[in-house]
Amino acid sequence: MPSAVPPAAPGTVHGPAARPSLVAWLRAPRAAGAAPGVWTYGHKPKPPEEPDRIPGRRLLSGALISALCGWLVWSLLWNGYLGGYWLWPLALLTPDSWSENGNMAYVVATYTYYGIFLCAIAVVFGRVGHWSEVWRRYVVPLFRRAWDEPDAEAAPVAGPAGDPVEWPQLRDAGAHSAADRLAAEARAGAMNDVDHARIDRAWQSVRAGRGSLAAFTDTVLRHGAASHGHPSGARDLPVRTSQHDLLAHQVRIGTAADDLRNPYQHRGVGLALDPDVLGTSLLAVGPPGSGKTGRLVRPVVESLCLQALAGQVAVVAVGAAGAGLGADEAFDVVVKIGRPDSAYDFDLYGGTTDPDEAAGILAEALIGDMAASLPGGDSRRAATALAQLLGPYRAAHGRFPSVPELRELLDGSKTAIGALREALEAAGERAQARELDARVRQSGSPGDAGALLADRIALLDRPAFADFFDTTGDRRPFSLRALEHPLRVRIDLPERGHAEASRMLARLVLAQFTECAVGRADRSLFACLVLDDASHTVTPEALRGIQRLRSAHAGAVLTLRTLDDVPEALRSALLGAVGCRMACAGVTTWDGARFAEVWGTEWVETRDVTDRQIISDEPFTKVLHFIRKVVTGKAVTTQSVTVRKVERERWSASELAHAVPAGHAVLSVTSVRGEGGPPVLVDLRG
Repeated sequence: MPSAVPPAAPGTVHGPAARPSLVAWLRAPRAAGAAPGVWTYGHKPKPPEEPDRIPGRRLLSGALISALCGWLVWSLLWNGYLGGYWLWPLALLTPDSWSENGNMAYVVATYTYYGIFLCAIAVVFGRVGHWSEVWRRYVVPLFRRAWDEPDAEAAPVAGPAGDPVEWPQLRDAGAHSAADRLAAEARAGAMNDVDHARIDRAWQSVRAGRGSLAAFTDTVLRHGAASHGHPSGARDLPVRTSQHDLLAHQVRIGTAADDLRNPYQHRGVGLALDPDVLGTSLLAVGPPGSGKTGRLVRPVVESLCLQALAGQVAVVAVGAAGAGLGADEAFDVVVKIGRPDSAYDFDLYGGTTDPDEAAGILAEALIGDMAASLPGGDSRRAATALAQLLGPYRAAHGRFPSVPELRELLDGSKTAIGALREALEAAGERAQARELDARVRQSGSPGDAGALLADRIALLDRPAFADFFDTTGDRRPFSLRALEHPLRVRIDLPERGHAEASRMLARLVLAQFTECAVGRADRSLFACLVLDDASHTVTPEALRGIQRLRSAHAGAVLTLRTLDDVPEALRSALLGAVGCRMACAGVTTWDGARFAEVWGTEWVETRDVTDRQIISDEPFTKVLHFIRKVVTGKAVTTQSVTVRKVERERWSASELAHAVPAGHAVLSVTSVRGEGGPPVLVDLRG
């Protein structure tokens, strides 16, 4: 049901800053063909770079000094301090009778000559002081800003066909009544940007053949801006803390610094993230307090939640309790593992009914971090051991075992094993009984993973988790199989007092997400997992899953305090598996070396300046050089400049560790189409 009270228009203050009105937002220009990661709202490409461009401070000071020098020369000439030779052309070109009689012709000729001479002085000193460059760079933009940029909301548009407020796409299809209704609500302030994005998404479904035009028009005429609402009935988030552009699906995370290490076209440009780049997954590395959660994770989660309300995204945000990923009201499902006030349980088996699939996911969560040290170098044996228990149990009881029941079976409890065997015999499941017998025979043998699995599952068989992971009764825990719907999900991990269990659950969520996102039948929604603090969750199997997300219209956002939280053999592979990489201020030199390696090198032009002392044999020159040395304290030298091209790292390990200011980060992005961007120093506060 749509919300009873229409949300505020985009111009209403929801957070730290006001947003533009919906009409101005729709009519605002957006750069077409901008590089990946560029904030397109109001973006204007910079003019081509001028290699010999004079710095602004030097340009203005030079113009001022040349103007003063020109005024000084004219003053000296006018007051006769330089003699009257500059008046000789006037005397030669004018008849003597003019000057003798003092007629008007002589006065006109004289002042005309003064003007010509003054203009000549202005031209000479103007060229010296680059006055034309000052005019072009600083004066002309003022006129352009005053005359060429009227208010977007009041700007004239080329009729309904060219005005996005008039919904021209609906008019082209013949739905004029629906377009009139939506345009009227947009002007009246009864529609916000989420409403516009949500209705446009519904219209795209009609164009794709997944809905009828008549049904779409009827819904719009009955509900207006609230039509095709989100199942929750929400039409906006309770509060916004970042700048969002739902028309471009972007969230602004900062501004590229005006730094020489940044490419010219990126300096001073806003940077943003959207599903087009998040679809290649993102890894952010930085110490605590560097801004990973507050200036990256929180804005991304907020943007994805807004797009979920528009029916475009399914988002799962995972972090420790109190991590600040968003208020409870901003999510449809909030799972607070280990807390009695949690309204939702979590499905330990990922909502699957296949024992082998459930066993593989659970084995990855339980021992994925130590699989390399197990026989075979992976978790396949552990998955087989779990499948030999999960399959028979489901065949006998129609469900998977709860955590205490699974622990008893892994411990080899004769009572639990005997009860399961009797249930299988009663159900006539002979094949599953043989699976159980095989598990019993392997139990205790060298290389068996049963004991290790029992020890790890015991971390979840604690009183704090007694009300969770329940598979009995009518209780249906939340499953990531729901990613086919535009859901907003937040999972709080019990990090305090249960650090190892928290890491295990993070691996479980990551494994379930990659499996469910890839296995979706309908991939029209972008699915994204945001994992705040992915320490000890990256495994070889997790890397393979992350690499598969790109082709499944899904992505993951992972943050780490340091790459040391990832096994050494997987660090380079992790940086290679993701398309977007961020190194925050304060990373170590060792972490910086990994980023420097993956960002590679580039050809740059360098200038080598060599000072050579001038030795003269002329007596007069020797005297001048001696006087200059006494005055300046330095020997007279001449400079030799050598220009050459060399290959160097885009960002060195030392620069990443010591030259990135606080509140900044170095970010590179890659789109799902393969368009890559250079590493850019970005101010996360701008």
